[in-house]
Amino acid sequence: MHEPVIVPRADHPISRSQIDADALKVLYRLHQNGYVAYLVGGSVRDLLLGRRPKDFDIGTSAHPFQVKRLFRNCWIIGRRFRLAHVRFGPKTIEVATFRRQVSGEQQAAADAADDVLAGVPDGVPLTDEDRDRLVHRDNTFGTPEEDAFRRDFTVNALFYDIGTFSIIDYTGGLDDLRNRLIRCIGDPGERFQEDPVRMLRAVAMAARLDFRIDRPIDTAIAVHRDELARSAPARLIEEFYKLLRSGAAEQAFRMLAERRLLETIAPELQQGCGDALWESLASLDAYRRRFESTPETLTNAILLGSLLMPLGHTLRTLSPPAIPDGAFMKEPRISLGMLPLARRDVERLRQLLGLQRRLLDMDLSPKAKRALMHRSPFREAMTWLEIHGRAPDALEHWRGFVEAAGTFEAEPPDATPHRRRRRRRRRSFRSTSTS
Repeated sequence: MHEPVIVPRADHPISRSQIDADALKVLYRLHQNGYVAYLVGGSVRDLLLGRRPKDFDIGTSAHPFQVKRLFRNCWIIGRRFRLAHVRFGPKTIEVATFRRQVSGEQQAAADAADDVLAGVPDGVPLTDEDRDRLVHRDNTFGTPEEDAFRRDFTVNALFYDIGTFSIIDYTGGLDDLRNRLIRCIGDPGERFQEDPVRMLRAVAMAARLDFRIDRPIDTAIAVHRDELARSAPARLIEEFYKLLRSGAAEQAFRMLAERRLLETIAPELQQGCGDALWESLASLDAYRRRFESTPETLTNAILLGSLLMPLGHTLRTLSPPAIPDGAFMKEPRISLGMLPLARRDVERLRQLLGLQRRLLDMDLSPKAKRALMHRSPFREAMTWLEIHGRAPDALEHWRGFVEAAGTFEAEPPDATPHRRRRRRRRRSFRSTSTS
């Protein structure tokens, strides 16, 4: 058993006032009902670094269905990782039971027992092809210490105890935080075989926090980078979108390219790394850093365009091919290597790019400008112009026009209401009988 480093409240900077109020409600209720409840993972790391966490995740000794009994606004999700989601309006607080790392055989037995307890049908048995180091399910519950050692990196294995307001460190994460170092828990080669996406996350975290990557991690990446081909493509594209929204996309993609992590995922992107891509990502980062949290204006279409356009894509290459009359052909899916690109995102990108020429034409008539302003991609087209257009005069011109149009269309509060015309009442038709 490892003796944890425990930092009392007086010796660390985290205050409850910095923690989301709804996350505190969940922590307190779990604690008051006799369960261990910790703030876990990246939220503790970010608070210690003086950064605002994106999410506040909770670890607890309560089973997911015990969590559900405490919160009417709770939903159980997942099979590989069974989690409790406690929802407060549009916000979700993720609550995970402490887990432990086990072998494949132990995992299958534990999953079967857990399914019986939960009252859900058994899962599909693993095939011989699946019986490797890749973790398919992880519902074996354990202690806080076991949970800490099954996490990926030491700086993500820090706990904040709501019972004592102290920081708990089982893996040396506090030292690595002070040394600004990304270090794996356990052998990096084994951890990357369990989940190859961890290689991307190591690079993404180092870029976002401006940390160094531990040498054994780089050695393991050089050996196992081809393992990324085993990851679900949908999961990989989500990781790419997270990178692009991080505010450190340029540095992250430079580091990915240096480690040749893009070769397996998107060879076109690895080969296209150059000044055009770096300038595009730098512009995207500059826009993102203006906001405290990720703005809604950074849609998938804009993020996608920030990658595709520097690679030489145009409106023509993004447009679907013409289908002959009477032919029934499925429209080919556009992809970036093994990354699937949603048709709706590609189509939205094509639409907002198609508006750029008109946005740069400041001689449009007011009527044409108002019509353009009411097109559905207009807001995204304006965001693209702001990030990549390099036309500050056109941007200011349109901002002024949108503001003036909004003032003109809004009826002033003291305006005399228009008199409604009275509708003529139709005479009722009465049939007359003739004698």
